[in-house]
Amino acid sequence: MSVSEVFGVHAPFFPIIYRTAIVYVVIVIGLRVTGNRQLGQMTPLDLVLILLIANAVQNAMVGTDVSIFGGLTAAVTLLVLNRVTGAVTDRVPMLRRALEGDAVLLINNGALLEDHIRRAGLSNELVLQSIREHGFEDETKVHLAVLEIDGTISIVPSGTGTVRTRHRVRAVRPGGN
Repeated sequence: MSVSEVFGVHAPFFPIIYRTAIVYVVIVIGLRVTGNRQLGQMTPLDLVLILLIANAVQNAMVGTDVSIFGGLTAAVTLLVLNRVTGAVTDRVPMLRRALEGDAVLLINNGALLEDHIRRAGLSNELVLQSIREHGFEDETKVHLAVLEIDGTISIVPSGTGTVRTRHRVRAVRPGGN
């Protein structure tokens, strides 16, 4: 009895690996080019898009191999590619900027920068919501609001007031302090 008969493997692993790698690269570039927001600013439409893309590319990654090992091969490939991409972007700032983007100024001296807000794929309402979540009544109380690369909006108040906000840790890196 062969391994393929025991475990139900229908296709060689190498095609699954390179097909998955191609899909990963295309989706990362596609999401970056279309300007989709990071997880911190995801809307229900963004979530639907991500779920549909995942479903649409599944067969492109595993081909005819619908076995558990075919799926696990694709999953492990995605995890490895994500880890390698993170390591490479940590060492190559130009690539990091290309993939992750730059911080975007949304409010300057109490004035909404509508062109910046639109280019960031946000709405005035989302920016105003963030201001209220930080404890401000409106944009006139805000010196700066910045859309950070992780999708969160940072607020710098006008005047000398101190703002206390809840900080969420999005990821813990191994070996980090």
